[in-house]
Parts: sequence; C-alpha cells; structure tokens
Amino acid sequence: MLCLAQAAPQTSAPPPGPQRIYGPLFEAVQREKIFPDGKTFVDAVPRADAATILDRYRQEKPQGPALRAFVLNYFDVPGEQAAAQGLRGHIRALWPQLTRPALSPPAGSSALALPAPYVVPGGRFREIYYWDSYFTMLGLKADGQQPLIDSMLVDFESLIDRYGFIPNGTRTYYLGRSQPPFLALMVDMASNPGDPRHLKALRAEHDFWMRGAEGLATGAADRRVVRMPDGALLNRYWDDRPGPRDESWAEDVATAGQSNRPAAAIYRHLRAGAESGWDFSSRWLDDPRRLSTIRTTDIVPVDLNSLLWSLERAIARRCAAAGDAACARQFESLATARAKAIARWLWQPREGRYADWDMQARKPTAIVSAATLFPLFVGLADRPQADAVARLVRAQLLGEGGLRTTRIASGQQWDSPNGWAPLQWVAVEGLARTGHEALARDIARRWIGTVDAAWRETGKMLEKYDVETRKPGGGGEYALQDGFGWTNGVTSALIDRWPDLEPDTPVAAAR
Repeated sequence: MLCLAQAAPQTSAPPPGPQRIYGPLFEAVQREKIFPDGKTFVDAVPRADAATILDRYRQEKPQGPALRAFVLNYFDVPGEQAAAQGLRGHIRALWPQLTRPALSPPAGSSALALPAPYVVPGGRFREIYYWDSYFTMLGLKADGQQPLIDSMLVDFESLIDRYGFIPNGTRTYYLGRSQPPFLALMVDMASNPGDPRHLKALRAEHDFWMRGAEGLATGAADRRVVRMPDGALLNRYWDDRPGPRDESWAEDVATAGQSNRPAAAIYRHLRAGAESGWDFSSRWLDDPRRLSTIRTTDIVPVDLNSLLWSLERAIARRCAAAGDAACARQFESLATARAKAIARWLWQPREGRYADWDMQARKPTAIVSAATLFPLFVGLADRPQADAVARLVRAQLLGEGGLRTTRIASGQQWDSPNGWAPLQWVAVEGLARTGHEALARDIARRWIGTVDAAWRETGKMLEKYDVETRKPGGGGEYALQDGFGWTNGVTSALIDRWPDLEPDTPVAAAR
C-alpha cells in the first residue's frame, strides 16, 4: 500500500504573553511584588491599548504605591476592582477606557483623521466633540493627564489647518457646523500656551465665526454674523449645509413635516441648534412643546457672544505678548465693541439677567436659562450685574441636585428638569470669580451629590441628570448615554477645587 505523507498543519504564530507585551512595566510590577501572587497581574485585563499604557508608564515612571495605583488605573485586576475607588477613583479609571489612539480612517468611513490620541464622550459618541472636550480637559488636568490635553489640542489645531474651523465632531457629516468656541480656554490649559501655533489657530477660529461681516447691512444677518439695529456686530449659530442632518435624518424629516414652513428653513434651524450644543431647548422654540417651531438662526445667543468676546480678548493678549501691536489693538477694539453690544442688547437690567435677542421680534426672548451665567464665566459682567444674576439663579435655576438648564419642562433635553455638567462648571466659575463663592460651592455640592447618587445606583457616569429628583436625566431624540466625558471632567475638577465635597464612603461600582 502506498503511504502518502501527511501535509503539515497550517499554524499561526502564537500571541505574545504579558511579559513580552508590557516589558519594563511587567518587570517592575513583578520585581516590586505589587501583588502577592505573581499570577494576578498577568491575568489583568487592560483598559487601553498596550502602546498607550506603555507610553504613559514611561512618562510617569511610577514606583511603589504610585506603581500600584498606575496598574489599577489602567487594568481591571482580578480581586482589585473598584471596591475601594470611590467616585473620584472611578473617574480616574474611566480615562483610559475613553481614550483613543491617533486615527487614520479607512476609505469610505465617515470618521475624520486625527494625528494624536484623544478622549471621546462615551456611549453613542465614538468621536471627539468640540465643546465637550474643554470640560473633559478640566478633569484630565485635575487627574494629572497633561499629555492627553496637549495631544487633543494637536488634533483640534489639525482640524483647523485642514478645514478652517473645528467641526461639531470628527465626522464628515459635521463639517457644516462648529460648536460653542472654547478653543481659547483650552489653550490656556496647554503645556506651552505661548506656542505661536495656538495664536494662529485662534485667529483662524475668529475668522470662521466672522465670515460674512464685511459690508453687512444694518439689521441683516449672513451665516453666523448679525448686524444689530445700531450697526453693532454680534453672532448667531448656523450650519453651512442644507437638508436634514445625516445622523438624525428621519427625525429631522418628521419635524419638518409637522410645520407649515418650508422644510429647508426647518432643517437650517435644527442644524443651527446642533451647533449651539443645546440640541434642543426652549431657547430656540416659539412653542416649547413643539420642536417644529424651532428658529435658532433668528436668535442672537448670550453664551456664544460671551465666548467670542473672550476669544477676542485672548487673541489681543497673545498678539501683544508676541509683539504684534497692530493685531493687539485690532482685537481689543473688537472685544470692546462686542462688550458694548452685549450690554446694550442682551443685558436686561429690570429683570436682572442676560437674555438671548430675538431678531424677528426685535426684543429679548422670555426664556430664563443657565446661559445667563456665561458673561460671569468669561469675566464680562460687572459686580452689580453678577449680583443680579446670582439672585436670579437662587430664585429660579437652583434645583435640589444642581443648576437647572431652564425653568421650562418641554420634553427637550436642554430644559428642566435636566442639569448638565458644562453648565454647572460655567455657573460655579462665573459665580466664584464675581464674589459669590458660597453659591458656587453650593451648586458644586448639589451636583456632586447627584452624580454620586446615580453612580452608586447604576455604576455609571451619565450624560445628564434630573436635578429635581437626583436621578438620570431624560428627554431629547436619543437614549441617555453613559461614559461620560464632560461629567467625569467637571466632577473631578469640582472635587479637586473643594476636596471636602468628595463623597466619603467608597462603594463597589456596578459593572
């Protein structure tokens, strides 16, 4: 009988073990006997890719207790899970899970390329978002993650170089709009805030927001620029692209179908509402119960104009530091003119609040919202104005669990009873810098208590909260998301500011 030789089986190279993957980190953990049983670390599950973990290890060079803390931060270690972390420790452990490496998307993907690591909000938000990232960075700063702050700035400035602005998020379908302009405040957190690249990016951002200003007639608007009745320039939210949003196409078509106005106008207002970050809110609605009455582009918002005043001041300071006196004069003049326009058109002395301006009705809107705190936050309000806003906050916006977004329960997510992390920070910073430290601290205490209560119940950090009943928030066009970048950032930053407000009893977070 002829005996045939059996073909050798096809095999693949075996995967490397922890010793080979983690090299110097592995050796340090085992040499220092961070865990009594040598098997503990080799069975741990990483919360980030190996390259990111090793890069952080080489930067931090932790030893002893710091090495143990490093491992618990970047790995799920058998028997060592969050039982004793507490809220702040839980947030620290989330950063690696929300961190993504530099991205070169494949052909056909909607993702935009990014040259450096970044942090995503979490849940359905799998890309970096503009204004979210400022509040995320606050927590990264508090938790010693400076390299990640710097790398996110690299990403944002790369986006400006390629597209002329920072889009809403890093997807192709966001390239018609931006978000509230926080770049100048992000740059203040950079390792090297005086780098000339930062000033170049800030000037490009200002150019983006002011396109259409040249030759604009009194009372007219073009893209994001509005010429007020006295000739002053202020800004509004906008989106350069027409039609329903790619990511909410069915919802937008349905909303337009409920209106007797042209569908194209509804889509533009919806898109502008998305640029505002407040998607959606009674701030933009004629009838708070009907999203189809939206008219965002008719509104001159106080938050946007406060941030643009801050941007103009930041450019003026940086130009002066760079020895460019002409640029410094130009932007100081722009900031002065904007401050006068905000004082004339948006400050309502009889009501003691800053309001949005309705271009069609030619009067301030009646909506009382947390946006009234933005002039305090950026340093634009004087002391009497800040005192009046503080009184309004106590009387109308302070909820049991933090700051309400508005007083109106419309069913939209940027309305009552919801509270949002970014608005808590704006309120706390704005009130504290204007002499209302006790109220600022009280808002922080209420908010931390709300976040902690929900975490103890669910094991999750959430996108928004019901500050009336201290439970997970609701409303809007998608389900409540967990993760969550800006909640983590603001909560860590508030606890860092007032360590005695950190909840005392650590618990095992649900998984």
